[in-house]
Amino acid sequence: MAETPTTPLTVAKLKALCVLNDLQTTGKKADLLERLLEAGVDKETLGIEVFDEETATFHTVGDEDEEVLEAEESEAPLESEESEAVLDAEESEIDEDEPVMLSLEDDDTLTPREETKQSARSKASPAPSKSSDEDDDDVLEAEILEADLIDDEVSKESTPQPSEAKPSTEGASTAKALTLREMLQRPQAVAVILTLLILGAGGWYYVNNQLEPFTADSLRYGDEMRYVVSEGSFMASDEYVTLITDQLSDLDEYCKMRLLFDGTGALSITEGSVLELTTQPDEDRLGAVAAKGGQGMTWLAVESVNSFSFSKFNIYGHIPTTSVNGGQICPDFAEGREGTADIELTRWTELREQATLSTQVDLTLQNTGGTYDGSAMAYGVGGLLGGLETLSPGLGLILQPVELADFFGNDYITKDATGTSSGWEWRVTGSEKLGSTNMWKVTASHRDIQEFCLGYATMNLWLDAESPWAARQTVDVSISSDETSQSSCSEWQKRGIDAALPEGELELHHAFERTYLQRGVKQIELGKSYDNRPQANDLNPDEDDLVAWGVDNEHLPDNSSLRDHPLDLAMTCMEEFRSVASGATTALDENGYIWRALNQKNGSATEWNVSWVATDSTAGWVLFSVAGDAANLECEYLSKGAYDDSVTHNRDSIPEALPMEQLESRLMNQQRFADLTGDEALFTSTGLHDDTRIGYLVVVPGSGFGFDISDIFDSVTGATTVDMQRQWDDGDWSHTFSLLADGTDGRVIGWTHLTVREAGS
Repeated sequence: MAETPTTPLTVAKLKALCVLNDLQTTGKKADLLERLLEAGVDKETLGIEVFDEETATFHTVGDEDEEVLEAEESEAPLESEESEAVLDAEESEIDEDEPVMLSLEDDDTLTPREETKQSARSKASPAPSKSSDEDDDDVLEAEILEADLIDDEVSKESTPQPSEAKPSTEGASTAKALTLREMLQRPQAVAVILTLLILGAGGWYYVNNQLEPFTADSLRYGDEMRYVVSEGSFMASDEYVTLITDQLSDLDEYCKMRLLFDGTGALSITEGSVLELTTQPDEDRLGAVAAKGGQGMTWLAVESVNSFSFSKFNIYGHIPTTSVNGGQICPDFAEGREGTADIELTRWTELREQATLSTQVDLTLQNTGGTYDGSAMAYGVGGLLGGLETLSPGLGLILQPVELADFFGNDYITKDATGTSSGWEWRVTGSEKLGSTNMWKVTASHRDIQEFCLGYATMNLWLDAESPWAARQTVDVSISSDETSQSSCSEWQKRGIDAALPEGELELHHAFERTYLQRGVKQIELGKSYDNRPQANDLNPDEDDLVAWGVDNEHLPDNSSLRDHPLDLAMTCMEEFRSVASGATTALDENGYIWRALNQKNGSATEWNVSWVATDSTAGWVLFSVAGDAANLECEYLSKGAYDDSVTHNRDSIPEALPMEQLESRLMNQQRFADLTGDEALFTSTGLHDDTRIGYLVVVPGSGFGFDISDIFDSVTGATTVDMQRQWDDGDWSHTFSLLADGTDGRVIGWTHLTVREAGS
């Protein structure tokens, strides 16, 4: 039977050879040696055969051991004291100069690499006997840990010669290896361990603070994020005050006002049910909702809801006073109304064209002045900033956390990335901690506000890949029409600003910060078509229905059967007013026309206020009352006046429009506009409420009341709008319902419904 080979190599070295030869490192020493031999590792490398240079032959380890043992027996024993002195010197030199290398091995595979003091002593003189327990302890300690104290070169220099100390064969040593605790107490080991800890912790910190670039994730049906609103302040003066007072009519006397607000908010994407897909043959567009557009047709849309609950919504207003010179001034003193408010903004975005179908704002405000409930619907662009959003696209983004996919598109969010979106210029400035999460930080500024020298509008956004909205957002806006802020703008820019923007100042500052996020499942697919989508011929009126009255007629046609005294009938009264309203009758006789007309029910009579313009752009108005019927018409002149500002006379730019009676009939169609019919609306099931009034307005290019739209647009045609309003009381509540429609195609631009209950009512 073949003799089992042995090797002086330690288990650690054998395992290292296994690693180098792609072999398993498990098992005992014999297993490792056998695995290396089977892999073809030569015996000399494994220490099984040693080359003898004198005889030029290979000797096995066993033969070498026998020769060594014979030599040891023939030599005189070393003196115990001399051996101890030599070993003590060697140990002292090793401790001071050599590094400590630790090696943890499995049991019965660990062999000491160097002679120990105890081994030498056993050669020189018999060692005192030990108990079996002590022997077992020594062996166990040797089998658990090994200390590699010196490298090969030092080993050669410090190994005692045969006359001083004899090397022992494998397994013959009874040396006691250093324990783990003893090794850890060495300065070299402490330095190694501390270095590993520092590098490990530093590596963890580095890895966990490196942000991965990402592209914004699309919205999903069912997405929801809640956030807090803090440090909110809004200031408006002069004409900018109407941004608030249009929603709260009893505040319209303010010349300057400030809002201070704090609270919470929530953003969500509605997950529509199958009930919303009644016009669809399948459920491919599940999640979308059915929504109405300005023409009253039904579309499929994505519904997003942004709601605010302000625990602080304080209004401080300045009421104008008369100066000593008789003019109006805005005092520094402000009256305050402390209160709370709930605001909900709902937006519908059409699936195919991704255009905003409509935006609805619902408001409930309670303060020391009373209670206000209001709703405002805008078909197309709209919201809390009113017409300012139309004039400066993208400015409405300041009112809610930015939707990342809509704002950044497919742009990569990474360090120093830049881009433009919706009038904003943005740049990723780096990363920043938000709570315990590291996020990308983005700064954005509104280009139009800056280029027109109106002030500034900036946002700071904190983004992470998990959220479809900004996790944190700060807003700072300051807009002013003051000429001193426009000193660096060219003259044409100034003219455009003066014509289009309100007079006064506007400031807005606030911060949003996420507190909760829940993701939906199904991703929203925009740009997709769907069945039964309204077509152009379903939306616009027939060309035969439009009237080109601007060619030679005096006013927009109106032969309504729903009202007792339509405009066509009322204008026959002008013949009776030649003596008292000669300016108006002369202008109409000489190619002038009515550019504004508004009626008001007064008992059984109807009052009409018509504004005229002559060919020389002089303009005025006449108020008169009409009663009776066509056969017995009663006309009564009430008053007249002239406008200080001129109004451009331009028949060529008056667009074709629907007659007022056709537009009226279109608006009361409940299939198209159900919200406009009812006890708290403009129409009844058979006609108009008695207190509903109607009028129209024609605007053409040129100057009118200091406004010239040709200063802004190179080429533009005129526009015709039809407006309706109703005011009534219901107990302690006062109601106002107003509507504006495009007279050229019948599209509803928007409507508002405000109810007010004064304090103490």
